Amino acid sequence: MTTTAMFDSALRGEVTALHGSGGQRWRLPVQRWSREPDAADEAVLAACTGPTLDLGCGPGRLVGALTERGVPSLGVDESPVAVAMTRGRGAAALRRDLFSTLPGEGRWQTALLADGNVGIGGDPVALLHRVHRLLCADGLLIIELDPPGTGMRSGNVRMNGTGAWFRWAWVGVDALAELAVETRFTVAHVAERSGRWFAELRSTS
Repeated sequence: MTTTAMFDSALRGEVTALHGSGGQRWRLPVQRWSREPDAADEAVLAACTGPTLDLGCGPGRLVGALTERGVPSLGVDESPVAVAMTRGRGAAALRRDLFSTLPGEGRWQTALLADGNVGIGGDPVALLHRVHRLLCADGLLIIELDPPGTGMRSGNVRMNGTGAWFRWAWVGVDALAELAVETRFTVAHVAERSGRWFAELRSTS
């Protein structure tokens, strides 16, 4: 089973956790992904005042809410199930690798990496360099992080402890400042909301 197929299974509720090669287990909050935005999400949405790119949009709760509010937005996900669910909310979505060519490169005002999507590809430095190229000058990246003390690390994981291994990464609040400098962002704001951690980063030249 491919990684995309495994995430499709997660969105259908067939997969509930990531398992690490060292025996770790991380529960996937699939139900939260599929519900309407909660209070923590609402603070993220309020910061999206211009064209917004939701990277790893999943079922589309954020890009769907932005569309309802009249904010130009686009969801990007490799999962066909995610893209179909997002479009079902009336939002625009592309089935595409975020490292491939995307519409409006260099012109997006805001980009979202919510729900742990900073882990995509297992290399946060490469990922944030990519996001920097997608944003306009002084663009805003809103990123969801792990709690302080997590640091920055990557490893091999698989869904429900079966199937193919793939790379994933974790970035804690304590690792954000160094990551931002390395990828040409400045940290504008960090906040904890309902047990989740978020940061706003501004792109620099």
